[in-house]
Amino acid sequence: MTLPVSEKIGVLLGGSGLLGGAMVYYFKTHTSGRLNVLAPNSKKLSLRDPDDIRRYFERAKPAFIINCAIAAIDSDPQLAYEINYLGTVYLAKAAQELGIPYIHLSSAAVMPVGRNLGEKDILPLKEDLPNYTKAKLMAELTLEHLRTVKRLDYTTIRLGIVYGAHDHKIQGFHRLFFAIVDQSMPVLFTRQETMHSYSNARKLPYFITHVLANRPEFSGQTYNFVDPNPVSLSQLILTIKSYLELKTPREIYLPFPLAKFGMGIMARLVRLITRLGIEARMPAELMFLKNFYETQTLSAAKLRRSSFVDPDPEATIFTELPALIEYYVTRWEHLNLIKPFNKEFFDPRKRAEEFLYTPEHLLEEIHEESDLPFLQQCPLATSGQEVA
Repeated sequence: MTLPVSEKIGVLLGGSGLLGGAMVYYFKTHTSGRLNVLAPNSKKLSLRDPDDIRRYFERAKPAFIINCAIAAIDSDPQLAYEINYLGTVYLAKAAQELGIPYIHLSSAAVMPVGRNLGEKDILPLKEDLPNYTKAKLMAELTLEHLRTVKRLDYTTIRLGIVYGAHDHKIQGFHRLFFAIVDQSMPVLFTRQETMHSYSNARKLPYFITHVLANRPEFSGQTYNFVDPNPVSLSQLILTIKSYLELKTPREIYLPFPLAKFGMGIMARLVRLITRLGIEARMPAELMFLKNFYETQTLSAAKLRRSSFVDPDPEATIFTELPALIEYYVTRWEHLNLIKPFNKEFFDPRKRAEEFLYTPEHLLEEIHEESDLPFLQQCPLATSGQEVA
């Protein structure tokens, strides 16, 4: 099919993750005819292979590049260096030579602890930083260097704790969420006054589209993309507990030294189990256990002063919780990762129950519905959207 002359094709790295998936869906459903993205997986384009990157971009010649690909946060130094740092540099050089914008997704991990941190507040580059933090920090520093010496057109978007649906991995905020749902968190591994900033994955594509359309304002800039108001970690945990009507975690705040001691014991136990031939590993997020006890809030003042208009200013982690709970609890139940919750809430038509106990009746229902038009029930385009 011949593409419209006005349509711009971009390349998005990391399309299988939470952020990448949200962006792929957005570009597919909201910007048809104007913007489109190719989202090659690591088999088609490996960030560890510069020749791979050269061949891909020489062939694709995109109008922009978005990079939200990362190695696992507990990756060894080589993988963190090759993907989180060198991969970023390779993509930036490709963008610079093609003369196109490069959008880089970064993390609050490169920032110190504290309140109301601005975009210029970053950690000093030291050898004892975690691999993930060190690579992401080096990536930001090199992008600024390329801006100075090569006039690279880039924008760095720094995120807090990201939340959103359709993440098929249990990681980040969803690791904490899973621990609550699974009732494996007996007490609160934080302090009552600890606050953090959160980033809404659903809103991010709107910002990136705006950034791409307004390069003079956003080129060479870093923005904290976070909800305006920080969130108390303990309040969030207890709110999730209340929604699910659970007894744990108890409202008891475990001191950090005790939490660190317990983590050490668990790490030794995991190593012992591994030696017995059983695959086991500690959750990667525990490398940031200290952050559960320290306040880090990012200022959204620069974002508010920009020309970007929040598409849903009332949305917060708390307003999104009911939908997130329904999505993830249902998914984890289907995967047999947790015990079943209230089916009336998560399966209002009770078809999963029919499938289990009365399959003949369900079969008749599905057959009766076969006379109904299919595409009118599942429209390919909604009002105001085009079909490519």
